Amino acid sequence: QVQLVETGGGLVQAGGSLRLSCAASGRTVSGTDMAWFRQAPGKDREFVAAINWNGSRSYYADSVKGRFTISRDNAKNTVYLQMNSLKPEDTAVYYCAPGVYVGSPSPRPLGYWGQGTQVTVSS
Repeated sequence: QVQLVETGGGLVQAGGSLRLSCAASGRTVSGTDMAWFRQAPGKDREFVAAINWNGSRSYYADSVKGRFTISRDNAKNTVYLQMNSLKPEDTAVYYCAPGVYVGSPSPRPLGYWGQGTQVTVSS
C-alpha cells in the first residue's frame, strides 16, 4: 500500500507560480516512475507530467511544456511540480500517482491516489 499526500495548492493570479509536493508513505516509491495528473470541474483526469525512478528522464503534456517542471527527492520519498506562468486553464485539482510512464505508449498509473490539492488561477 502507498499513501500519497499532495500539498502546495492555492489561489494565484495568472502569470504566478506554485510548487506542489507529493509525499509518499507506506511503501517506498523510489524505484517507480511518478506522475502528476489534474482534473478540472466537469472534465476527465488528465496527465500533466512524469518522471522516471531516478529523475534522469521526464516528459510533459503539451499544454504545460516549458512552464512546469517535475522533480523528485527519493531520500524524502517526495515528488514536486514547479508551476510557472500559470494560466486560468491550469485551474484543477492536482494529483500525483506512481505508475509506468517514461517509455510507455500511454500513462499507466498503478491505482494509488491521494486526496489532491486544489490549484486556482485567477485572470
